[in-house]
Amino acid sequence: MITIPDFHVVERLMDYMQEVPYNVTPRSLYSPTDLYDAIDVEDEASVDNCYDQKVYKHFIKMGKHSCGEQEMLARALHDYSIDRELSRYLQGYDRLKVVGVMGGHQLLRTDAMFREIVLLSKELTERMSLMISGGGPGAMEATHLGAWMAGRTIEETDDALAMLKVAPSFKDKGWVTSAFKVMRKYPQSEYRSLGIPTWLYGHEPSTPFATDIAKYFDNSIREDTILTIAFGGIIYTPGSAGTIQEVFQEAVQNHYLSFGISSPMVFLGRRFWDEEIPAYPFLEQMMKTGKYKNLQLTLTDSAYEAIQELLRFRNADLPKEKE
Repeated sequence: MITIPDFHVVERLMDYMQEVPYNVTPRSLYSPTDLYDAIDVEDEASVDNCYDQKVYKHFIKMGKHSCGEQEMLARALHDYSIDRELSRYLQGYDRLKVVGVMGGHQLLRTDAMFREIVLLSKELTERMSLMISGGGPGAMEATHLGAWMAGRTIEETDDALAMLKVAPSFKDKGWVTSAFKVMRKYPQSEYRSLGIPTWLYGHEPSTPFATDIAKYFDNSIREDTILTIAFGGIIYTPGSAGTIQEVFQEAVQNHYLSFGISSPMVFLGRRFWDEEIPAYPFLEQMMKTGKYKNLQLTLTDSAYEAIQELLRFRNADLPKEKE
């Protein structure tokens, strides 16, 4: 039974949800043009007038975590709606063909590893993988650029990379608009990719190269979602704290067979993962001592080997579910 005072609380809540600068109950995932609705490719300043930045400014103003009850509920409803739409979206894909790429947001467009990730993602997309990432700059952008250029030549892909060199870092003027210029020159309608960014890191712009975008307020839900849905495996490229955290989050899921299978964990960059951040030998040692089980680990400098490992897994028999 709802009382008159309760009714007024609900009424005020509904009024609040009409006032926030975001759709509380989105009925689809975002597209690049949804987030960058006011973009002018000749004016990088136009990014500040787009939906994405308006929501981020409101997010910061209201508080990343300590916000009022009305805002908390509005954000929760938004993220629930994105979850619902993401579940519907993924129904159209074979789960073993959903492949994640993790890596640093600081990776420059001019770095050799950036191009390597682009070509790796391009190849996997052409082999019917749905490539997913955290949807931001660096290695994440390279993932979606590769998917965007699927079906095109290496020469065209290198031309796209050359166009992006005007703004190597997401901190550089022209980072967003140069991406839209590539998209305008090389339109994509056949292949898709999924970006899963968060407004918690809204200072890092979402990459427009992701054709479908599940953007969340709650970063913990977003991170767990990426690791959970990448049943086809995850490629780890060099990164820092966030990437390392994701390594061990995924290891736990695979250890416990949380979703019935253990997916490949492919580490690209021997020196980085073996020496600079020795996560790979640590996982190997944990496997030998029985602290971790069921992990499928690969360490390589070869994008080709990374691709082959994921394709091998895709064709393997899955373990039977426990009785």
